[in-house]
Amino acid sequence: MTDVVQDEKIQKVLARAGFGSRREMENWITQGRVKINGKTATLGDRAGAEDSLVVDGKKVANASPDAVVPRVLIYNKPENEICSRRDPEGRPSVYDHLPMIKHGRWVAVGRLDFNTSGLLLFTTDGELANKLMHPSAGIDREYAVRIMGDVTDDMLKIMLKGVMIDEHLCRFTDVRFFAGEGRNRWYHVVIMEGRNREVRKLWESQGVQVSRLKRVRYGPVFIPSRVKKGQLYEMKTPEIITLYEAAGMEPPSASALKRPARHASRRSE
Repeated sequence: MTDVVQDEKIQKVLARAGFGSRREMENWITQGRVKINGKTATLGDRAGAEDSLVVDGKKVANASPDAVVPRVLIYNKPENEICSRRDPEGRPSVYDHLPMIKHGRWVAVGRLDFNTSGLLLFTTDGELANKLMHPSAGIDREYAVRIMGDVTDDMLKIMLKGVMIDEHLCRFTDVRFFAGEGRNRWYHVVIMEGRNREVRKLWESQGVQVSRLKRVRYGPVFIPSRVKKGQLYEMKTPEIITLYEAAGMEPPSASALKRPARHASRRSE
């Protein structure tokens, strides 16, 4: 360590650089994957712009908070893509569509199942991603669901009240009939947490099957109508500021956010 007064804990610097959440970075530090000024970092170490940070042998661009330019992507995920970076079965990944970045990495805000389509958010700010996913932020998610089977008012009331699934009380905060008839009835549902297959399991608990599932909203963010399946949209400055505010975070400085947005594309760069 240097004798210069350090500014921030290392896990915060790495999270802002897009490597992941602070908790993930704490684990990386514990595992010895992070070095500061040539020495293995330990929990509690702090770093400033003058310090050298290396993660897994790769040097980190250690900029001040005001110099960091956060980026946020909206991806309209098709069905039959995984949300993991690599898949032993060789299935296509959502990460295959993301633009390359020189420093850090894209961090997904939650996940969608292989057979679920719709809105996925990615950001270079790991802290923002963590806040948006944490239950304390109160960020809701809205899904369009196509149901096979008869749905009664009593079933809807039960799912609004809550059902114990995998030792957790799961419930919808809102359920509304949207359109259709017979075996093509669509509902819109809202949940506050993104537990694994929670929407499907809630419906299945009532003896009906979900034949299509699409996420249409994450907090204040909707998929722009012009962004078709498999396409990306890079959020503009006012949209990014709204997202930070929804997460209960101080938005980055105006100077850091001054960059042109990229619009719908299959691969931006």
